[in-house]
Formats: sequence, C-alpha cells, structure tokens
Amino acid sequence: MSVTPLSSRYRTAFVTGASTGLGLAFTEMLLVEGIPVWGTSRDPGRLPVRADFHPVALELGDGPAAERTYLEASRAAGGFDLVINNAGFGAFGAFAGTDFSVWEEQLRMMLINTARLSHVALREFLPRRRGALVNISSIAGEFALPYQSAYNMAKSGLSALNESLMYEVRGTGVIVIDFRPGDYRTDFETSVRRPVQVGTVATDPSSIARQARAWTAFERMMRDGPAPAHAAQTLRRALERGRSDVVRTGRFFQAVLAPLLARFGSLAFKRRIQEKYFGL
Repeated sequence: MSVTPLSSRYRTAFVTGASTGLGLAFTEMLLVEGIPVWGTSRDPGRLPVRADFHPVALELGDGPAAERTYLEASRAAGGFDLVINNAGFGAFGAFAGTDFSVWEEQLRMMLINTARLSHVALREFLPRRRGALVNISSIAGEFALPYQSAYNMAKSGLSALNESLMYEVRGTGVIVIDFRPGDYRTDFETSVRRPVQVGTVATDPSSIARQARAWTAFERMMRDGPAPAHAAQTLRRALERGRSDVVRTGRFFQAVLAPLLARFGSLAFKRRIQEKYFGL
C-alpha cells in the first residue's frame, strides 16, 4: 500500500532538542519524508549535518530569548507548519534533599518555556488555519517516577496544557498532539543530573538505599526500551491521521496496559505496583 508523504501536509518543521534521542529520531523521520527541519540544541555543534536540516542554537531556559529564536527561524523558513517541543532534561534526587533551584530550572524549561513556544506557534498557526503542535509529554505524567518530582510535574502540566488546547483549536484546522512516550533506548539516563543531596536524606541509610534501588530500576527500564525510531514511526502515523489526540508509545505494557491500569485501577493499587518495581 502506498503511503502519502507527510510533506504533502507539512512544508516545514521546528524541532527542539534535535541533537540526540527522540528529537534526533523525529528529525530524521521528517527529513526522510521530505520536510525541511529547523532543529535546536544548546550546542549547535552537536546537531546533525543533513541536507534540508537547519541548525538552531536555542537556550530553552531563557523564555524571551527562546521566543525570539523561534520567530527568527520561522521567518527564515517562511513559517512553520509543524512544531515539536521535545527539549528538556532529567534530574534525580529526593525533593527535600535537593536544592530547589534544580526543580525550578526544570519546571521553567520543560513547562513554562515549552508553553511559551506553544503559545507563539499557535499564534502563527491559527490565522492560517493550519499547523500541528506536538508537545512531548510522558507516561510519567500518569505513572510518576520516584525521585524525579519536577520531571513528573512538568510532564503532567504539559499534558494538561495539551488537552486544554485540543478544545480551543477544534474546528480551526490546527491540531494538537499530546505525545506520551514510555522508556526508549536514548541514553537519557546517562545525562540525568544527580545533584548533591543534603539533610536527612543524605545521611539516612534507608533513604540512600531506596534511591539506589530506584535508580537501578530506572536504568534498567531505559536500557530495555525500544529504539527511538519506533517512537518516530508512532508520531508519523499520528501526523498522518491529522487530528488532535493523546498518543502513547513504548513497550506494550507502558503504551497499552499501564494506561488501562491508570484509568480503571485504584490509586493505591497503582502505587503498590510502582513501589514494587522500584524497590521502594
């Protein structure tokens, strides 16, 4: 069966966090589809060198600067039809034992400033009555990861934003996709920040042991996940359908069984499963 290329629907794309992992997989998929991509990284030297790929230096921690960068890229591209907000970072540690500035930075980058880029993208899409906004949230918004509190908050908040926007764009020709990946083999765990712990959690043996078990389980999850190209193909199908949606992807348990558990199981039962898996 022939497949219509996405370039028939989307002329240009803007992808944040395009240097590694899912962002790189999304970028490569779009380039194969014939869509020029403006891809971002803090360090543009880490971005791929490809035909029709345009490297963009973007500091997502600075909201006004990130918006200016987006607008400059949009002018160069002649406007974007597709925006994928993927950039972010992980931080692992006890909430109270970690300096709050770590959590604040994560929320500012992954929720507040990602929402800012969503805002400026929709202002571009709505007058033209076309465009797709894809915000990469996470299954962690439904099944919180222990010792990654701000990541869970950011992804839950982003999903809430996405669902709100789906109501607002209905009938406008614009779509919003809340893309919720599970664990993929992206080497994400090697870049997760592990700030120095202070206070009781830094000295209590039981707290130290719980964190160690949780980290071991988290590393195992990431190593055992599918390749990022799997997520890119899931996103491709969602873009081809051309409608607003919540899209879960990953291993069968995470993409299918876990959401059913979250929907129909009790919160206490869900917590027991998480506690058992992470050795808590």
